[in-house]
Amino acid sequence: MGLLRAAGVVYKPVEQLDLGPDSNEIYVKADIKAPRMGGLLAKIFAWILESRIFGALAFYILKRLNRVHKFISNATVEEPPLFVPLHPYVDLDEQEVIEIDSDASPAERVQQAMNCLPLTSENSLDAFKFSCFRLWTIADYSRAYRNGEITPLKVAERFIDAVHESSSRPLSIAFFINYDAEDILRQATESTLRYERGAPISALDGVPIAVKDEIDCSPYPTTGGTKWLHKVRPCTGDACCVARLRSCGAILVGKTNMHELGATPSGINPHYGWEFLVDFLFHKPNLQLNTVTCSVCECCRPPRNPYDPSRISGGSSSGSAAVVCAGLCPAALGVDGGGSVRMPASLSGVVGFKPTFGRIPHSGVLPLNWTVGMVGVLAGTLEDAFIVYAAISGHLPSPEPTTLPPKIHFPLLNSTNPISNIKLAIYGEWFNDCNEEIRLCCSNAVQLLCERYNWKTVEVTIPELEVMRLAHYVTIGSECSTALSSHLENLGRSEFGWDARVVVDIYGAFNSNEYIKAQKLRYRHMQIHNKIFAKADVIVTPTTGMTAYSISKNALKTGELDYVNGGAIIRYQIAGNFLGLPAITVPVGYDKAGLPIGLQFIGKPWSEPTLMHLAFAMQALCITDYRKPKVFYDILGKK
Repeated sequence: MGLLRAAGVVYKPVEQLDLGPDSNEIYVKADIKAPRMGGLLAKIFAWILESRIFGALAFYILKRLNRVHKFISNATVEEPPLFVPLHPYVDLDEQEVIEIDSDASPAERVQQAMNCLPLTSENSLDAFKFSCFRLWTIADYSRAYRNGEITPLKVAERFIDAVHESSSRPLSIAFFINYDAEDILRQATESTLRYERGAPISALDGVPIAVKDEIDCSPYPTTGGTKWLHKVRPCTGDACCVARLRSCGAILVGKTNMHELGATPSGINPHYGWEFLVDFLFHKPNLQLNTVTCSVCECCRPPRNPYDPSRISGGSSSGSAAVVCAGLCPAALGVDGGGSVRMPASLSGVVGFKPTFGRIPHSGVLPLNWTVGMVGVLAGTLEDAFIVYAAISGHLPSPEPTTLPPKIHFPLLNSTNPISNIKLAIYGEWFNDCNEEIRLCCSNAVQLLCERYNWKTVEVTIPELEVMRLAHYVTIGSECSTALSSHLENLGRSEFGWDARVVVDIYGAFNSNEYIKAQKLRYRHMQIHNKIFAKADVIVTPTTGMTAYSISKNALKTGELDYVNGGAIIRYQIAGNFLGLPAITVPVGYDKAGLPIGLQFIGKPWSEPTLMHLAFAMQALCITDYRKPKVFYDILGKK
């Protein structure tokens, strides 16, 4: 196809790029050339891609139409490749923080985090309950347990009843791929006994925490949303992050639903859903759900959005977002490889936090995208995200560290001196590349924040954002394809859902030239963002370009490929993953349909405390406007 070779871009040196507000760098919008596919169309497209005759031509056309050839394959990039976005630790001299002993246990870090939070009296809390809707927090659970208002065992029983109810008609919300009622009750009984003895381990003792089914958590298999991965990669124990939560006394309540292999942002999984199995399984809690699946009938259900069950909750950490939004857990773990924590958090109206690459040990997480993926936290409030982060953060113990471990700082959210002189970088054309309701809501939120704290916005230009999106796609696709290659040789593609099957086919079409070019672009964009962060403390954007869209009926059987809507949802996510930057989303309002809107802060490497300060300030300004989801469970039983 040499005669049809597309011309490639010649990138000029980063030093010649103008990143100021009057730059002549052109903002290139995503122009995704791919129809929405589900049902029969998804099957036909998979067959075409896998055809020896038409497959190569189809891949060539897709790459050319979607500008992969122009921006990556045939581009000239002078920068060296950067294969892993590890950032050398730099002490940022952040405001209102406290340094934490790196040898502190997870329970000790949780206590130190609690000491950083503002005190809330019982009376003020009761008054607050009647002024607006709020999710029950970790502090609420801890206080109720200590005061004897309720026990972890009673909470566990109510949790199990709620999961049963939510999985049945008419809701049919598949929050979980797998949960074991007997194991949950065992953990809750042990926690209850600790409270009766007056010796809880930490504020997390007895608190229900859910885990995305991409993270090892005993006694459950780790499916990655597939029907087969747990068979070739057995789960032999807890991931490091899960073990740290367990050591704090948290009740690990099961493995949340997710998009198969994290393949798209919708969160729809055709393999798992309980509608016809739930009554049987509820009375056989030791049976693992993934041993009985249904992929050919409409009984399979996605983790629906609690604000509107006809819409997606977002992916790929869809179940984790939905379970927090619905009040079943104050927090859940997710994995963020392409916005997969922040997107569902925003679409479901909760906080989503992705730390700096390397801040949380990745041990025990499915190795699907090892240079862009990172364990993250979804929580009802910034405080809860902070507490869970405190428990799971820190380096994996190593006898021979190869790099200087980064220091751990916590934000003093209880400080009477708010942080000052914050500069928020905004790239106007990018910020405004969303629907009008999101643009207005997020713009108003930023204005409110700046007026309240006398912070400043800095207009900047961040060039080549669409290039970075494509380079990230080549990277995550190549890594996932490599991780699965040995299994594909043995299993073929018949075990995949049709949407994941198409995605895996496309992932396998990237070559070594494209992967290397993508890593050169990673280094390039690292330099660009370093220059932006020399001008400002954080970059602020909407979290998604649209709110949650409707679930199509034919997607329930085959999954779906919706790259146009997917592109709008993922528009602001890529720097956090491709460049390993910390980022956080906090809910700031709703559209006319009552669907949540999130605002995102992207920070410098290792700037988690500053991000949490900003998110906490934003949360405080928006908290009286929180609305109760249509599907909500009051697990603590308070009114």
